[in-house]
Amino acid sequence: MNNLKKVLIASAILAAPFSASQAGESLDRVMSENVLKVATDANWPPQSFINDNNEMDGFDVDVGRELAKRLGVEVDFVTPEWDVITAGRWNGRWDVSVGSMTPTGTRAEVLAFPAVYYYTPAGFVVHEDSTATEVSDLNGKVVGTGKDTTFEQYLEKDLSMDAEGAPPFEYLVDVGEIRSYDNSVTAMEDLRLGDGVRLDGVISSLPTIMGAIESGRPLKIIGDPVFYEPLALAIDRGDPEFNDKLKQIVDEMHADGTLTALSEKWYGVDYSSVK
Repeated sequence: MNNLKKVLIASAILAAPFSASQAGESLDRVMSENVLKVATDANWPPQSFINDNNEMDGFDVDVGRELAKRLGVEVDFVTPEWDVITAGRWNGRWDVSVGSMTPTGTRAEVLAFPAVYYYTPAGFVVHEDSTATEVSDLNGKVVGTGKDTTFEQYLEKDLSMDAEGAPPFEYLVDVGEIRSYDNSVTAMEDLRLGDGVRLDGVISSLPTIMGAIESGRPLKIIGDPVFYEPLALAIDRGDPEFNDKLKQIVDEMHADGTLTALSEKWYGVDYSSVK
């Protein structure tokens, strides 16, 4: 695919045609109700999770709070299932997904992606007792991941990331069985039971994997990152005014260093741009 075609596809995804609702409806609702309803995950640290004070916390949660602050409204976090979020047609149940979603052609059929706010590497993890040292060592093995995710699509060899800034990648493994979970954190809970007990490996974002290892899970990373994904805000299609307002805010957060600071706070690394 030539560079011009890639740019055109990326532009189409990040500013997809709007048709689901009347222009301005979502933004008007947020401003009139004085609250931004943010959909995210309650069990995906360090992106989003419930902390010891029973409060939502994490990188995505901080980004959601900052969006609401710059809109001048309150924030309300909701935690629907991931496949419900990616299905689109939210009908006002929430306003924006701040859930580290990768823009893809399929998702762009039902969602719009106002702006990419950071980029993360994806990698494989195995139990610390595993003899695997390279991703290819998982050929023919049982590998788990979150359902309806780019990680699952990678295992299925059906991953298409057309958003601007996504580096090229190759499929490095032919797994024997894919086991899908509500999220990759749950998959790693099965992996921690032992090498091959339920799973031989898991694919997830490296920040999530590192969080699991740092929390004491007996796991180890194998090989290099298999792909890097641009991660974007997502909204229901149909409101270009809301789309443009969120894009403006994220652009400002990139420019003034807010996203860099939040990334370094939660990951110890600046993932706000591709290095």
